Amino acid sequence: MNEQQPSAKEPLRSAIHKLEDLECYVRARAFRKRVSETCKLLPKEEQFRLRDQLLRSSRSVAANIAEGYGRHHHQENLQFCRQARGSLTETIEHLNCALDERFVDDALYTLLREESDTLLKILNGYISYLRKAAAAAKSR
Repeated sequence: MNEQQPSAKEPLRSAIHKLEDLECYVRARAFRKRVSETCKLLPKEEQFRLRDQLLRSSRSVAANIAEGYGRHHHQENLQFCRQARGSLTETIEHLNCALDERFVDDALYTLLREESDTLLKILNGYISYLRKAAAAAKSR
């Protein structure tokens, strides 16, 4: 992946030219793909229950990040990123259910959980950045 990374002296915004430059969006897409692959392992009787919930919530993470990015207003972007965070937490709960029901093994669950925890940290960092940017814009 040829992702442009800002240097320590360079502000974050200068490295962001399009949605696909946002690390939280890139990670959310990768997470969604892994969850989608995991859903193929679920029993057929879970197709319209757990599988559907997992797919919807994991898709919502990247979709909300994208929608917020497209708003070009810090407060609206913040709101959509908060919704993405909620969808990520919902996805984690569905993964907990998959583990509890023994639909996924410990190794796969651990991999997904590590990926979701990393995504959550990155998303929280982006939310923090947006909060500061919104406060700075408000004080002008």
